[in-house]
Amino acid sequence: MNWIEKELEFLADASLERSLRTSSPVSEAPGYTVREERRLLNLSSNDYLGLSGHPAIIEAMREKLLTEGAGSGASRLVTGNRPSYDRLEEALAYWQNYEAALVFANGYMANSGVIAALVGRGDVVFSDQWNHASIVDGIILSRAEHARYRHKDMAHLQAFLHKYRDKRRKLIVTDAVFSMDGDQAPLRELVALKREYGAMLMVDEAHSGGIYGKHGEGLCHELAIQNDVDIHMGTFSKSFGVYGAYICGSRTLIRWLVNKARPLIYSTALPPSVVAGVSEALVLVQGEHWRREKLFALSMLFRSLLGASGFTIDEWDSPIMPLIIGDNDMALRFSRALEDEGIAAAAIRPPTVPVGTARIRFSLSAAHTEKELRDAAARIRNIGLRLGIVQP
Repeated sequence: MNWIEKELEFLADASLERSLRTSSPVSEAPGYTVREERRLLNLSSNDYLGLSGHPAIIEAMREKLLTEGAGSGASRLVTGNRPSYDRLEEALAYWQNYEAALVFANGYMANSGVIAALVGRGDVVFSDQWNHASIVDGIILSRAEHARYRHKDMAHLQAFLHKYRDKRRKLIVTDAVFSMDGDQAPLRELVALKREYGAMLMVDEAHSGGIYGKHGEGLCHELAIQNDVDIHMGTFSKSFGVYGAYICGSRTLIRWLVNKARPLIYSTALPPSVVAGVSEALVLVQGEHWRREKLFALSMLFRSLLGASGFTIDEWDSPIMPLIIGDNDMALRFSRALEDEGIAAAAIRPPTVPVGTARIRFSLSAAHTEKELRDAAARIRNIGLRLGIVQP
């Protein structure tokens, strides 16, 4: 297997090799992580609402462990579908104002399984160029034609829709908030095109669920277009602070997925303790609106601080803020310098992002404080000056 060593050498030379690093949460200090016995301000987490260490979630999971054990023991279609699944899916459908919901083990399984269940040979999927890898892989698994339109370019999408207007099934799929840039999809325009060309519309709310909407329902609800979204996908691993994912839609859609979504059919069900934690998190997401308000306020502050320091930062309102470096090696140097200054912020490089757009991806949490972010911004500015990323 010498070819693997050669390929790894190539990755290392291009500053593209990845490695696993051990991090531990700090229970008494939300918003921090520990690496090699050093406490770091965690600016790389997707724990947007700061719920991952919430005592009520932990207690709900502990109680379920004591009453139902550690594992589910089987897939959902065998004996793994505990009563807590039914209650959670009813609550999710009610929250999202859909007829039914279906819980998956994680977002990757949900996206790849749903797309492959809905389309196949003879069909076409229209996918934004910056959609998550799980969407891309779902399209590949489906064997449908992949019409990949330029990022948020509705004219390009419309040209594809016209070209493939006679296909058997047409599916438009998009992230609501794009994970590496933090910008929003043009959802209203997508709804209009879906109607015009008779396509299905699937929206991935992984990075917008819990954040937008009156009760955290997501960006589709914020824009009042949820009734035009055929397949609504969300996760429990980000704003919910737990693990797993869900699909909301019509009862017919959910019946179909139970029969055709292979990651659901052939995977062991989530442990009952995880389902209990998610159920408690759903209550908190809906009820504690102050977490969203704080997150938006911190995001506005941090953007303005970075912008005032000379960095080019887009003016979105999401907690995701990419600092585009460009060069892979420089992005790694910047990330290491941040860690030396007590900040954990990952360097994101191709193929996760396009070639030439390596970046530091900052992501904030309601667990952070204004003082922490002001201090961090000052350190980030000093590193930028030292590395020549910004000018004095």
